[in-house]
This record gives sequence, structure tokens and C-alpha cells, in this order.
Amino acid sequence: MAYFTRMTSSFFALLFFLVLACEARVPGKTSGGFVRTNGAHFVLNRSPFLFNGFNSYWLMHVASDPSERYKVSEVFQEASAARLSVCRTWAFSDGGDTALQISPGVYDERVFQGLDFVITEARKYGIRLILSFVNNYNDFGGRAQYAQWARNAGVLQINSEDDFYTHPVLKDYYKNHIRKVVTRLNTITGMAYRDDSTIMAWELMNEPRCKADYSGKIVNAWIQEMATFVKSIDRKHLLEIGMEGFYGDSMPEKKQFNPGYQVGTDFISSHLIKEIDFATIHAYTDQWLSGQNDNAQMAFMQRWITSHWQDSSTILKKPLVLAEFGKSSKDPGFNLNARDTYMSSVYRNIYNYAKSGGTMGGSLVWQLVAQGMENIDDGYSIILAQNPSTAGIISGQSHAMTTLAHLVNN
Repeated sequence: MAYFTRMTSSFFALLFFLVLACEARVPGKTSGGFVRTNGAHFVLNRSPFLFNGFNSYWLMHVASDPSERYKVSEVFQEASAARLSVCRTWAFSDGGDTALQISPGVYDERVFQGLDFVITEARKYGIRLILSFVNNYNDFGGRAQYAQWARNAGVLQINSEDDFYTHPVLKDYYKNHIRKVVTRLNTITGMAYRDDSTIMAWELMNEPRCKADYSGKIVNAWIQEMATFVKSIDRKHLLEIGMEGFYGDSMPEKKQFNPGYQVGTDFISSHLIKEIDFATIHAYTDQWLSGQNDNAQMAFMQRWITSHWQDSSTILKKPLVLAEFGKSSKDPGFNLNARDTYMSSVYRNIYNYAKSGGTMGGSLVWQLVAQGMENIDDGYSIILAQNPSTAGIISGQSHAMTTLAHLVNN
């Protein structure tokens, strides 16, 4: 089903580059104020805030090398031209290559200045950031690195990375990292991160999971403790967990919506924690339903979004964000039309639920990269300037969500 002919792609290319040339936000021209919540809605300066956004996890890592910072600027410029207004990225890199946190409490100032640049550049282009504190996975250190640090320090009874959630030493390491990031003074702007409205929200962890307890109770207790801690040092910013959306034991009847397994989290109970300001879900149907056709994957996606939207509206009464989704070019049979069709369908769901009374605040596609970054292509990478049809779909969703916010306000 070829939705985009060569002529259509040419139109999108022309449209995108005209926007890029003429409508990119002028550096420094950004609306002030912190994004907040009002019941199940996001608000900015007391007006509804609906958004279309993206992930670019690599920004700090690349910006730690001043000669590579143009890639950060390029992505923000192209994202701004496509009216994308929120970006999710890492505020962690624990141990290993280009570490932010070299060892517990020891930081590489050069890498931190890379994050300073990312925040400053985002502000120039009117893009707000969701900053994540740690990874569930081993990439960029994650929970496993925290556990290894403790073992290296002679701490006993560190059996697995799941001890990250329960062992007091590992929890203190993590709290110290939170404090370091939240209270960081930006060397470019002179502003503390916790005072900067460019940051929309903090995220406790990228995709928390726990093999030691599939009920979700261990992770839930950790979220309560850490959410309380974050709010004790910063009440200006929103806070979210970073969850994928898997249902747990609190409402076992909802496990039918999981993709056939659990990961040790509970979407309902954890998002009911009052210090958590909004709910998130992720969705990788091409991984979760590998081998099933596009129609089956899209049907799952619609059920996944619908179920969580209903829960956010009726049980949580908090905004919902689809914080990661995409379609991998590395899958057998991938083609650009299939990705564009998939993204259009997801965006249509997001828009319709936002239109039908709120709670659905927006979505963040995974992921945007700059030209010449093929080395980090995970299959989901999108270069807007080289993908005009996809850029047109993304830009169209941005326009639709922004227009909808204005309509809701009138």
C-alpha cells in the first residue's frame, strides 16, 4: 500500500526545507514558564500544552566533544523546523567510555559541560527536555555498573543488578547522582538545572525492570522512595518514572494487554504514587510481536495505547505520554512506506485521544540523529533532512497537536 509516491515525497522534501529555512525558531525565542500538570492535562503558562516530540539519547555524549557539537545543533534546528517541542535524552553515562560519572560521586567536567550545551541549545530552539537519571540496561553503565561499583568498594551481599532497588549503598549512589544533576550550575547560562524551565521533567530510569520480583512491588517501593527524594530537592519540575507500561499484580486482569510476559513493574500502582506527575508507555511492536505481520502489530499498538489512555483517564487521572515508539529498518521486509504508514496510524491515535478530552499529552518518536551518525543507527534512527516523507508526517503531527492545544484553550 504505497501512500507516498515519488511526487509526494518531493512535495514533502520541498515543504520541509522551506520550513527549515524560514520557520526555524530564532535562537533565544522560547516561551518561559515551567510545564506543569492540571489534573490529567499538561499546562504551560496556564494554557493547555500538547506536544509532538522525539528521543535523541546521544546528545550529551556527542556534545562532550566541542568539535562534534554541531550535530546537536543540527538535530535541534531540524526538529524545531518540524515543530517538535519536547526531546528526551540521557543525563547519565556511568563508567566506561566518555563517562559522566566515572565512579560514585566522581564526574568528568568535560562531559557535564556537554550536557550544559545540550540544555542551552535546546532553549535556543524552543525545545523542552526530559532528562533521564539512569539506565536499566548495561548501555552507558546502568544498574549493573552501580552494582559493580559497590562490589569494587568491598560492599557485601551484592548478588545482582536488582540489588540496585533495595541495597542502601546503591540507593545512596543513585541519590547522590540525582542531587548532582538537579543542582548542577550550567557553565554557559549560570543557571542551576533545577531552576531552568527548559527542562520539562526528570525521569527516574530508562525502562525499569526487575527479575527478582515480577509482581512489581520491589520497583514500586523504590519509585516511592526516589520520587520523594527528587521532590525534596526540586518541586519546580515534573517527574516521571520511565516505564514501558507493563501491567503487574495490582490489577491482574489487565495483564492480558501485556505482550505475553512481565518485566517486574506495575503500571497502575507505580503511577498512582502522588509524587509522579505523569504516566509513560513505550511500544516496540516489531520486537514484542516479532514475526507477526504489520496488521497484527498495529492492532496490538492500538490496544496498548487505548488501555493505558483509559487507565490514565479513569484510574490515574494524570497525563499520559507515549515516550518511545518506532519501526526498525533492520526488520526483514522493512520499507519506508511501511514505517510512514505505521507512524501515521500511531499519530492519529495520539491525536484522537488528545482530542477526546485530554489526558493524552503527546508522543516521542525513537529517534532523531544527525547526518553522518550511521555508527549509532539502531534501526530506528531518522535523519529528517534525508527522510522527507517521514519528516512531513512528523511535522504534520506537530502542527495538529499545537493547533489542538489552541482549540482547547478557546
